[in-house]
Amino acid sequence: MPELSADLYGTISHKLDALNPSGIRAFDKEVSKIPGIIKLTVGEPDFNTPEHVKQAAIKSIQDDDSHYAPQAGKPELLAAISDYLSDTRGIKYDPESEIVVTVGATEALDATFFSLLNTGDKVIVPTPAFALYFPLIAMTGATAIQVDTSADNFVLTPEHLEQVLAKEGKGAKAVLLNYPSNPTGREYPEELLKGLAKVIANHHLYAIADEIYSELVYGVDHYSIASMIPERTLLISGLSKSHAMTGYRLGYVAGPAQIMKSILKMHAYLVTTVTDNAQVAATEALTNGAADPIAFRKSYRKRRDLVIDGLTKLGFGMATPQGAFYIFAKIPEFFGKDDEKFARDLANQAKVGVTPGSAFGAGGEGYIRLSYASSEEDLTAALARIAGFVKKLE
Repeated sequence: MPELSADLYGTISHKLDALNPSGIRAFDKEVSKIPGIIKLTVGEPDFNTPEHVKQAAIKSIQDDDSHYAPQAGKPELLAAISDYLSDTRGIKYDPESEIVVTVGATEALDATFFSLLNTGDKVIVPTPAFALYFPLIAMTGATAIQVDTSADNFVLTPEHLEQVLAKEGKGAKAVLLNYPSNPTGREYPEELLKGLAKVIANHHLYAIADEIYSELVYGVDHYSIASMIPERTLLISGLSKSHAMTGYRLGYVAGPAQIMKSILKMHAYLVTTVTDNAQVAATEALTNGAADPIAFRKSYRKRRDLVIDGLTKLGFGMATPQGAFYIFAKIPEFFGKDDEKFARDLANQAKVGVTPGSAFGAGGEGYIRLSYASSEEDLTAALARIAGFVKKLE
């Protein structure tokens, strides 16, 4: 087993060396070692990929579809994404110049950040937010300005955005919006998005809209800021959540051709192109799988209500999640605000794994995130264990 030469210690990228590993993944790895634990940590659908989508991928392999695809994506997939966004957002993106297929939404974010940002730039990020945003932005030399939204039911209001821009707006280049949100599950209603769009346009900013959970909403409609200011929005999404295709790593970004040219260039430097059979599977999902998320939504909503009811009875507070598959719950007052200790004790003593809210940035202290993308049996058992843990503490 080779060991790095002593004279090479400390010679890796200083930017990378300064970043901490994902708090979500690190905590999940820690609690995964506990025998018999019920994990509600990582946000991954527990459903299987729909059969017709799997068969499309299998046929692609059997047909020897194994050569480099066009760097922006297969033409049939780009056309399917264009049609889907036209139907759901009311925007007609040119499949030849305004869409890039990526290795998951993560690479879409990475390619977008590296295409837009320079050292010294700022990105406004409403928090609590998906923890990966912060290191990706930092790697470009830019700074993420965290905006604590906990006082506004975990949504960024136009008034709050104006205040932040007045105070810290010098160097701001973009506002990053994720909705429905990871970790809170909160959606942005149409009027609120219109107000944010006006502020963003008035301040000459980009809007980066991470809409990966847009197909998983409960009792509300999903609106996209891209339909309001398409000329300055970069829309990021994918198939991981809507069609239970996390392992296929299939995402995309859409926006004006002028900036998409740079994003395509960055994407090509990062990965060259996306796997053939994953693209064929995604084409099938978008072309013939519009009904696939409906059954998922029905199950997730039932699970959400089950967990909300159970946690509310135990003294946890929360803003009702309207989408995605997370509950961001405030730990009972008597325990204090140390969410990491709460989550660690819950894992070790009650064998339930959740994610500390502090991992999601400002406003997350004193909260825990639970993923309800698990079976009802596991969720019911987890709630019983949490109940025993809380009563013991009381």
